Amino acid sequence: MRRFVTLAALFLCSVPFGISISGCHKATFINYCNGGDTGPELGQVATLVLNPALYGLTINEGEISQANLVNAYDCRGNGVPATFTFSSSNSSIVDVQPSTGRFCGGTWNRNTGPIPDYTYCTSNGNAGLAYMYANAGATSNPLPIYVHPIVTSVVLGLPSSNCLTDPATNCSPAAVSAASTSSTSQTACTMAANGCCTTPITATVPPYGNSCLSQGATAQLAGRIYAGTGASQSNISCQVGHLQFSPQNANTVTIDENGIATALQPGSTLVAALINEASSSAGYFSTCPPATITLAVPGTGSASPTNVIVNQNNQQVLTAVVTDTNGNQLTGLSLEYNSTSPTIFRGISAGDVAPIFPGAAAITAVCQPPLCNPAPYNEIGLNGNGTPITSNPVQVTTPGTNSTVLFIGSTQSRYIVPVDFTTNTVGSPVQLPFIPNSMVLTEDQSTLYLGSSTELMIVNAPSTTFTRGDTTISGSVLSVSPDNTVAVITDPVRKLIYLYNIATNANGTGTLLSSYGGVATSAQWSPDSQQVYIANGNQLLVFSRDTGWNPVPLATTTQNIVVTVPSVGAYLSGATTTGISYCPSTTVNGPSTGTPPTTTNIFYPVADNSAATTDQLAATNDGLHILGASLAGPTLSDLRVTLPTTNACPATITPGYFQSTDTPHPLTGIVPTGITGIFPASDSSVAFITYTGTGGVLPAYTPSATGTGSLSNVPLLINGAPAPTSVAPVAGVFSLDNTTFYAGTSGDNQVHIISKSLMKDTGVIAPKLLDNNGNLVVPNLLAQRPKAIP
Repeated sequence: MRRFVTLAALFLCSVPFGISISGCHKATFINYCNGGDTGPELGQVATLVLNPALYGLTINEGEISQANLVNAYDCRGNGVPATFTFSSSNSSIVDVQPSTGRFCGGTWNRNTGPIPDYTYCTSNGNAGLAYMYANAGATSNPLPIYVHPIVTSVVLGLPSSNCLTDPATNCSPAAVSAASTSSTSQTACTMAANGCCTTPITATVPPYGNSCLSQGATAQLAGRIYAGTGASQSNISCQVGHLQFSPQNANTVTIDENGIATALQPGSTLVAALINEASSSAGYFSTCPPATITLAVPGTGSASPTNVIVNQNNQQVLTAVVTDTNGNQLTGLSLEYNSTSPTIFRGISAGDVAPIFPGAAAITAVCQPPLCNPAPYNEIGLNGNGTPITSNPVQVTTPGTNSTVLFIGSTQSRYIVPVDFTTNTVGSPVQLPFIPNSMVLTEDQSTLYLGSSTELMIVNAPSTTFTRGDTTISGSVLSVSPDNTVAVITDPVRKLIYLYNIATNANGTGTLLSSYGGVATSAQWSPDSQQVYIANGNQLLVFSRDTGWNPVPLATTTQNIVVTVPSVGAYLSGATTTGISYCPSTTVNGPSTGTPPTTTNIFYPVADNSAATTDQLAATNDGLHILGASLAGPTLSDLRVTLPTTNACPATITPGYFQSTDTPHPLTGIVPTGITGIFPASDSSVAFITYTGTGGVLPAYTPSATGTGSLSNVPLLINGAPAPTSVAPVAGVFSLDNTTFYAGTSGDNQVHIISKSLMKDTGVIAPKLLDNNGNLVVPNLLAQRPKAIP
């Protein structure tokens, strides 16, 4: 019994730790990295990674930053918690706060009385490279930290990671500066411990933005980094770590974390460099712009202006082939397709045209900034970015006829009379609140805008009913944009020119988009509605939706403006007839050390000076003629023009960029007191001239595509007999299908119907417009609205 008790006591004394008399517990299992029973354990810190491990960090002398991208892993790569301490390989360059990882490009304050340690950093002038380490039972990778003088500028154009070197002169600043502006093939290098440059590598980059990359091409971007300004400026690229680049316009270029740029859509964009955790403008990147746009009908094999017949409501595809300045084909461009007759071809998309009425038009494709080939304002013209380019025109004819609703008004009457030629009836007069001074029908045929000295009057065209008046604006309506959104109105009383947003707001009124001082006499829009040319005495005003108002001084006073076909500019009437280009004339400034190039531009420069004296102008849709008529003589001038189409804008525009040859024709058989208009048919077959004065005839000019055109007179008839010379055509408008010209005449106060095919006056309309005293007045406001024949 005594032996049994002794054994029990020994057993109890030998119970392992963790077993109590209340029960037994299993021993703790330890996972070792090697799967055995000894060595490092899972969950213990084995590796520390301090990021950004590859490129490191960079700070100015005297600055404070933080290393907080440190991760701890065990032997199998699992993340584990850890408490870190930090150290520096050279505390005279990078002074580290051990407990936090904050570091100073100089020396931390220590033992400075009431101010806590590690509060402020003092530069000690020791720029260079040092390494930071994190410690937590293991030591991290070395994190490079570059300390350098304060960066004042970064210039795009050299390998970004380190510096440019000339090994023969051991990185002398003079060699660095000279080489940096001399070649597109630059030499990059890494930085040795002594702060100089070694290990040359080659990278081909666009220096300073003075060249471009074709779509899809790649290049290593680079940046030169400067400290100081003026005479004290120095290149510190060798002392600075990795740069990251970010484009302002991601549609132009993408840039990866290694600085590899891939060119996308044509254009130029600002590129910012990220250094010291701050963004700095470094320069510009250029994707090569279009050099040519060739528009053609598929299957014709034609690369020149093409004539094509497209039946009403049928679709015709046009193809645009675009090549850049390096001769490479471009794809995916945001081209605009424009028509000289938006009423016939509405909403052209991706080159698909579908005429909704008979008629003719010239179709062009345009790369128009900012939608296509954009550029920052002070880079417009550099490498050709920021400038437009237009294709050759394709002439589209839609056979057939349509009926017409003719609106007849007068600047002496409060009435408008509609005439529907579908039923050959003269409608009831529509009374307006005030006597109009102008009348313009929108291209979508929905609305008539009539100006007056009191208010803008608005008439619904399909129903011919007065809709409303806008008393916030008054003056003469000169034109409405082809996209039916903006009207140009001039107020001679207030001497202001308005751009009036006719898209109505919630109150049913339009809004003022912009205004400019002056009294305008003519306004013509580009077919894409992006810019409008306005005659303002001895000044041309151009409003661009991209660049805003652009006043252009003129040598002589101009009265009338016409946009060229294709719309590469405009011509202005005057003592001399002046051609204006939509291409800017560009001067490149720089580059200089530490500064990328910029441009200054003369917008809408003179491209042609013709000796022809003109009062009124018109352009034919075939792009061959600018027709001008002058009271002096009187004379009709046919300027046969050669316009630069399909080609990119040159750097400099001078007279002769547009070429013209004037053939004058005496206007015989009339005694005009003023020329009121020139009206070409949309198929360019004939143009009629209207005037005030006496004559009894309608002058008609037939231009020639190859030789000299001919001028004739169409006799005006009353009851089949020649009209007296007191009858003169003062206003006119073509039917959309080009079959009929309507001429409002003084002397008999009627509208004469001219058959284009017969070149004959076939009848008259008596609108019987009355002034406030009940007297018949001249129908000098005309507009036509096409109507399908039932």
